[in-house]
Amino acid sequence: MLGFLAKRLASGVVLVFAVSAAAFMLISIAGGDIARTIVGDAATQQQVDQKAAELGLDQPLLEQYWSWLGAALRGDFGTSWFTNLPVTELLLTKMPITLSLALVGTVVSAALGVALGTIAAVRRGIVDRLLQVLVIAGFALPGFWLALVLVSAFAVQWGLLPATGYVPFGFSPAEWARSITLPVAALAIGVTGATAQQVRSGLIDVLRQDYIRSLRGRGLSNANIVLRHGLRNAAPSALTVISLQFINLLGGAVIIERIFALPGLGAMTLDATTQGDVPQIMGVVVLTVGIVVTVNLVIDVAYGWLNPKVRIR
Repeated sequence: MLGFLAKRLASGVVLVFAVSAAAFMLISIAGGDIARTIVGDAATQQQVDQKAAELGLDQPLLEQYWSWLGAALRGDFGTSWFTNLPVTELLLTKMPITLSLALVGTVVSAALGVALGTIAAVRRGIVDRLLQVLVIAGFALPGFWLALVLVSAFAVQWGLLPATGYVPFGFSPAEWARSITLPVAALAIGVTGATAQQVRSGLIDVLRQDYIRSLRGRGLSNANIVLRHGLRNAAPSALTVISLQFINLLGGAVIIERIFALPGLGAMTLDATTQGDVPQIMGVVVLTVGIVVTVNLVIDVAYGWLNPKVRIR
C-alpha cells in the first residue's frame, strides 16, 4: 500500500510540474503586451520597456519559467503585477473561502446522495423513479440559474439568508454558516443526483451477490446487511464520483463566487485572467493542481481501508 501511494505521489508531483510548465507557456504567449497594459496606453515606449525589464518579460520564455519555478519551489509565487501584493498572501487569504464552498458542498451532496441512493436501491418503486428525475434535473439545470433562484427566494423575497458577502469562520461560526448556505446549496443540488445514482447502482449490484443471500440466511437484519456490508462494498465507485464532484465544485465556485460576491479564488482567477496577471494565475494553477493531487491520495487511502486487496499492492 505504501509503495502504491508513493507511486501516486510521485505521479502527482510530475503532474504539478507538467501543468505549471504548460500553463506558464500558454499564458505568456497569449498574454499580449502585459507591460503596456500595466503602465497604460499613455506611457512612452521607454517606460514600457523599463516595466518589461523590471518584470523579466524581456528574457526568453524558458528563462522566465525557470526563474518562476525556482522561486515557487521556495514557496515564493512572486508579486501580483497589478496589485503589488504577494501572491502567496493572496492565496492564503482567499483559499479558505473557496475550500469552504467546495468541502461543505461535497459533504452535503455526499450525505444526501448516499441517503437517497440507499433508499432508492432498497425501496425501488416511486423513490427510484424520483431519483432518476433528480439526476436529469441536476444535469440539466445550470448552477448559476439555481444560484439566482435561491437568491431571489431566500434572500430577496423572504430575507432568511444573506444574498452576498462572506463571514470568516473564526469571526462567527453561525454567521459563516449563514453566508455560505446559499452558495453551497447552488453547488450541491446539481451534483447530489449523480452521487445518489452511483450509490444506487453500486448497491443494487452488491445486494444481488451470493454472499448477501448467505447473510440473509444467517438471520441478519436487512438494515445490518445494507449498512455494514452492502454500502461498504459499494463505496469504492461512489468515492470516485465524490472525488470528481469535489473537483467540479472547485471549478463551479468560479461562477458562484461572482454571483454571491465572495472574494475567493474564483473571483481572483477571473480578475487575474482578464488582466493577464501571470504570477496570480500561476499561483492559482499550482494550488488547484495540488488540491486535486491531495484529494486523489486521500481517495486512494480510503480505497485501501475499504478494500484490503489494495493494501497488498
